[in-house]
Amino acid sequence: MPAASNDGLDLVPRSRFESRTLELDFPGLEIGVAEYEEGPTGCTVFHFPSGASVATDVRGGSPGTIGGYEWLHAICLAGGSLYGLEASTGVAAELLARRGYAVGWTEIALVSGAIIFDYGPRTNAVYPDKELGRAALRAAREGVFPLGTRGAGRSATVGKTFEFAQGEPAGQGGAFRALGPTRLAVFTVVNAVGAIVDRKGQVVRGHLDRATGTRGPLVAGIESLHAPPAPAPLPGSTTLTVLVTNQRLARRPLTQLGRQVHASMARAIHPFHALVDVDVLYAVSTDEVDNAEVDSISLGVVASELAWDAVLASFDP
Repeated sequence: MPAASNDGLDLVPRSRFESRTLELDFPGLEIGVAEYEEGPTGCTVFHFPSGASVATDVRGGSPGTIGGYEWLHAICLAGGSLYGLEASTGVAAELLARRGYAVGWTEIALVSGAIIFDYGPRTNAVYPDKELGRAALRAAREGVFPLGTRGAGRSATVGKTFEFAQGEPAGQGGAFRALGPTRLAVFTVVNAVGAIVDRKGQVVRGHLDRATGTRGPLVAGIESLHAPPAPAPLPGSTTLTVLVTNQRLARRPLTQLGRQVHASMARAIHPFHALVDVDVLYAVSTDEVDNAEVDSISLGVVASELAWDAVLASFDP
C-alpha cells in the first residue's frame, strides 16, 4: 500500500489554534500559519504588504529553497521537504488574486521559501501544498506569532546527533524587542540534528536517553577521545530563521547582519551547520526607520540574543 498523500486524501487546512503565542508590536509584518492534521505538517508565512529588502544566508550542502530575491513580499517556511516548496507558490497565487490578477512587470508578487524535512517522525507523504500556502496567507495578521509545534514546526524534532531515537519534538519560536523606533524580531523553525542549549550551557531539548530520562552533554555520550565512534546522524535536518527589522539598512550591512546572527545561533544549537543540516536565514528590512542610536553592529548583537531566545521558545514545555 502506498503511503497516504495529498493525492488520495481530502485535506482541509487548519489555520486557527489555541497555543502559546508571542505578541509583538510590529506594524507592516503579518504572520499566518496553516496545517494539515493528517501529516501533521504545516507552513508559516511572513507577509510584508509594502514589500521589504532581504539578504539570504544559506549554509549546508543541499538547501531546499525557492526565490532568493533581494526584494520580496512574503516568505513561506514549510515542512514536507522539497515537496513543501509548493506552499510558496500558493502564497504567490493568493497575492496575485489580491492584486486583481495584475501581471505587469513591477506587479509580480515575489515570494521566497524554504523547507524542513519533517518526515522522520511520521510515515505518510502529506506535504504543505498550494492550498495550504494560500490558507496561511489568508490567516495572516499583525502582532501574533504561534509558538511550539505549529505551522512549519508542526513535526519538527531536535537532538538527533547520535541516533534518531534521541530526537525530541521541537517547533517554531520567536522573540521581539523595540529599540526606540526600531523594531527587531527573530523567528525560527528548529528541526536541527543538534540539541538545544540554554544560557547555562545545558542541553534542554534533544540528546535524550529514553531509558533514564536524562539528556546527554553537548558531546552526548562520547566520554573521551577513545570512545567508540557514534552512529552517523541521519540526513534531513534544518533550522530556518527569519530576522525582521524596520530599520533602514543598505545591502552590505543587511547581508552582514544576517551572517552575524546566523553564526551566533551556534550558541543555542549544538552542533550547528553540520553536514546533514540545511540552515537558512532571511535578514529582512522593511526600510521604514532611520535610527542613529542603533548601528548595524549593535543591531546584530541584540538580534543574536533574540535568536537564542527564539530557539529556546521553539519547544513546548
